[in-house]
Amino acid sequence: MTTTSVPRPASQQPLLLPAHLGPLAQLRTGRLARRLPQLLVGLWLYGASLALMVASGLGVPPWGVLDVAVSAYLPLTLGETIVLTSFVVLLLWLPLREVPGIGTLANAVLVGLSTDATLAVLPGSLGPDAALGVRVALVAAGVLLNGVATALYIGAQLGRGPRDGLMTGLARVSGRSLRLVRTCLEVVVVLVGLALGGPLGAGTVLYALAIGPLAQRLLPLVAVRLDVPAPSRQ
Repeated sequence: MTTTSVPRPASQQPLLLPAHLGPLAQLRTGRLARRLPQLLVGLWLYGASLALMVASGLGVPPWGVLDVAVSAYLPLTLGETIVLTSFVVLLLWLPLREVPGIGTLANAVLVGLSTDATLAVLPGSLGPDAALGVRVALVAAGVLLNGVATALYIGAQLGRGPRDGLMTGLARVSGRSLRLVRTCLEVVVVLVGLALGGPLGAGTVLYALAIGPLAQRLLPLVAVRLDVPAPSRQ
């Protein structure tokens, strides 16, 4: 009896790669000419979406509550704080034995750079002093853009972001569901952020309710299907 690998038909390919694949294995699955640009675009749009929500003054995502709060205590911009907290979160991967990918490191850097760049080019009239209708449009656009960005960067299949990896690692080690771990983690992050003076608003609630369904609906449209050999016995 010998074990060989045969390619699966395209219709039978899994939507996403197995989570345990390391960075080299992720790269060897091919289609990098599409996956790398998609990753970079997704991460840049992710940072831009955060900037729109911040500019609205109506609330930010759960991790944003913490990032905004921490940035008020440091001589750093919001984007620089996002980069800093991303690498702090990556340190928490070590005891969980999570394996970063190219997308993990790109996420840690590009999201913060994009957030600062977008905030720098937004007109001064768009902000907490703008008309309520403008602010609502900003936060809604931010949530929608974040859903698109999340689907794009996850669909590129080049590694989880620092915060997503922490969530999946905790779920694996604890044996709890991803939904429960994510909820508990984000509640803790929001409470810490609030204690430090971070912003919580309607946008935070809208994000929590909408981002999962948005990403789930969009992911099948943009996920890059890859030829992962399936073992078969002859």
